[in-house]
Amino acid sequence: MTRPTRVRFAPSPTGPLHMGGVRTALYNYLFAKKYNGTFVLRIEDTDSQRFTPGAEEYIIESLRWCGIMPTEGVDENGKVVEEASSQHPHAPYRQSQRKAIYRKYADQLVASGNAYYAFDSAEELATLRSEMEAKGETFIYNYSTRKNLRNSLTLGEDEVKRLLEETNDWTIRFKMPENRVVAMDDLIRGHIEVNTSTLDDKVLYKRADELPTYHLANIVDDHLMEITEVIRGEEWLPSLPLHYLLYEAFGWQDTMPRFAHLSLLLKPDGKGKLSKRDGDRLGFPVFPLNWLSSTGEVYSGYREKGYFAEAFVNLLALLGWNPGNDQELFTLEELTQAFSLDRVVMHGARFNPDKAKWFNKEYLRKHSDESLAKDFEAILEEKGIKADFDYVVKVVSLIKERATFVADFWDIAWYLFKAPCEYVEKDVAKFWKEENYTLAFKVADFIAAFPGELEKEALESALEEYIRGNEWPMGKVMNCLRLALVGSSSGLGIADIVCLLGKDEFERRVAAIKTALC
Repeated sequence: MTRPTRVRFAPSPTGPLHMGGVRTALYNYLFAKKYNGTFVLRIEDTDSQRFTPGAEEYIIESLRWCGIMPTEGVDENGKVVEEASSQHPHAPYRQSQRKAIYRKYADQLVASGNAYYAFDSAEELATLRSEMEAKGETFIYNYSTRKNLRNSLTLGEDEVKRLLEETNDWTIRFKMPENRVVAMDDLIRGHIEVNTSTLDDKVLYKRADELPTYHLANIVDDHLMEITEVIRGEEWLPSLPLHYLLYEAFGWQDTMPRFAHLSLLLKPDGKGKLSKRDGDRLGFPVFPLNWLSSTGEVYSGYREKGYFAEAFVNLLALLGWNPGNDQELFTLEELTQAFSLDRVVMHGARFNPDKAKWFNKEYLRKHSDESLAKDFEAILEEKGIKADFDYVVKVVSLIKERATFVADFWDIAWYLFKAPCEYVEKDVAKFWKEENYTLAFKVADFIAAFPGELEKEALESALEEYIRGNEWPMGKVMNCLRLALVGSSSGLGIADIVCLLGKDEFERRVAAIKTALC
């Protein structure tokens, strides 16, 4: 019988959510939505030493900004559910609040002979590693070494009981079988086989903090939460044999989820995993939102850099997955319909910062002039400028094709909101010559006397006819006028600028440059 689709995103709150983590969440979201399933958020906070305040809230806000909020694990206010109820029978969703559950399962593995108590101290194990390294060898805690170490496989029953009662410095390790081939299937990578003799006896439970390690906690939680597919990063692929064996040890083979391991996001040069240092070095974000570190460093986020959430989601979707055709722009609904794990690539996906900007430029063009104008108004207010909204809409409609981010609007068209107070020297030296500006002033008089309402096409046609009819140099004349209106020789067309500013402001700016430069 086919079980309802249930997938989970299980981040650790140890810092900001990397864009690779957002991609993992996105693929889980798309898979769940495609099959009318459930997308669960679970916080894996068993690593108490690396826990970072604010990281959980950051994760939730990042998912909210991207529009890929889970359908289970959080409530309507975006809080992780702490108590089980009819609506959330699998709660709590923080592993730190589930620790009473894990000890029972750890003890069950010991009782069945699939795990054992280990009493080796960290210092003793460090010494063993050093001794092996001195011989040019690597220490592995497994079938070949555990029989010579301090654990419940080598110590007497009474001694084991005493150590369990009198000390806290012990762990429960999985008893990895010797020389057994574990056959596994991955939805992306196909069939995989690994010999257990190459694997170590992983720690499953630590008495010191009464918390499980990732391996035990995620297997137990995935089983109890009825997860049907585990879609996670390829860094967990080496753990897959252990996880298969844990399902077998518990007798849960029939309900074991299917696994899919996603490839890494690579640096722009393709050499190695994309890290926050690459973003700092090359000047692009690797996090969805800004993050303030404990040392006071601010790491930039895509949201604060001016990216649209839908552009960020679109670029992430295509980093490691392809639709099988040339389509590049997808709504979230279109991604849901098109997504499938069989089109997720096995090799790493190289991140291209320029392509990220291209996506944002394309989505900026898709936004209405009105919505962009509202965003631009906030920038204008920061600069102390209050403009009529309809005027801002007109400006946006003219310049949006030139912009990648809304913040670019100011750089492109600041002169449409305030007059220039200085003029670019190199442009003045090149164009502001008497034979040019004398003609430009005549054109200015022609514009001032232009009959009726200013309308771009009519004014543009009349200007060309007037200047060419007099056989004046079009470029030199127009650049002199643009110097008056913009302060430089670059900017929108003269007719566009004049029609937006109006005759009165146009004449004020012409008078200002006469006073300043003549």
